[in-house]
Amino acid sequence: MVILVMGVAGSGKSTIAHKLADTLSWQYIDADDFHPLENIEKMRQGVPLTDCDRLPWLSLLQHMIETWLKSQQNVVLACSALKASYRQMLHVGQAGVQLVYLKGSNELLAERIQQRHNHFMKLELLKSQLDVLEEPTTGIAIEISQTPEAIVQQVRQALRV
Repeated sequence: MVILVMGVAGSGKSTIAHKLADTLSWQYIDADDFHPLENIEKMRQGVPLTDCDRLPWLSLLQHMIETWLKSQQNVVLACSALKASYRQMLHVGQAGVQLVYLKGSNELLAERIQQRHNHFMKLELLKSQLDVLEEPTTGIAIEISQTPEAIVQQVRQALRV
């Protein structure tokens, strides 16, 4: 099974996905690690990525998800997956891929991003991500104002894992 933990910058994708993977003894993967260097440099400079920028990244993630499912690996994947078309490409809603959407207020998201140090995602990009975000209509939506432990517990209860 693949659990895709999604949301905009500052939503806690990496933190929650990592904690969830630890509690399940599953593999944790951060989709940001698959971005080409050009994408990371653009984000470091505060330049929003386009669909063209994201396509090779999404294609690689799609291939990885197919590989994990075929080999019956259990993975928790932290991935922004902002648009419905991206999630469709990543097999969300198909057998073996579950979605967890982390959502929160713009103020909380901005506060969290400002507290980060040495991260390529800048505060200026939050607005562009919120503008692009197509909130999912399926999966599990969880409010991020609670503790990471409470969020992980809710995910586990909802998915029965």
